[in-house]
Amino acid sequence: MAIPAFLAELRTLVGTRPLWLPGVAAVVLDDAGRVLLGRRADDGRWALVGGILDPGEEPADGVVRECLEETGVLVEPERLTMVSVSPMIEYPNGDRCQYLDLTFRCRYLSGEARVNDDESLAVAWFAQDALPELDEYTTRRIGLALDFKGETVFGYAGPPA
Repeated sequence: MAIPAFLAELRTLVGTRPLWLPGVAAVVLDDAGRVLLGRRADDGRWALVGGILDPGEEPADGVVRECLEETGVLVEPERLTMVSVSPMIEYPNGDRCQYLDLTFRCRYLSGEARVNDDESLAVAWFAQDALPELDEYTTRRIGLALDFKGETVFGYAGPPA
């Protein structure tokens, strides 16, 4: 899985030490209310589409870029539903990161969902009542986006109630 050039350069300096990075994730809904997910190439798990913001990139622009790059789907960010700090993540190569996560609820605009880069093994739409196995953090972010009541949630408070 390729990492952005700025991050690869930074890793030459810090090795696998934990990094604090800005990240975006999209809870993409189509007209039927299905959720778009990607099966990650690094760990094989289903996850939200998203990634690291480029230096100076606006978060809403970043989430649109990530969706298009990873899935071939063009989206429109509708709401910022959650601002949180991810758990510490250790990748198979030993790199460790913690993310300032910005989760957006996005509306599908166009494109056919497909694997569009080397970050995913599969891309698929799922009915809300037929989601694949997901970690607790992802489940929480999807739940908040689906049940959005007009206020962004700040912080991760554990499993959904």
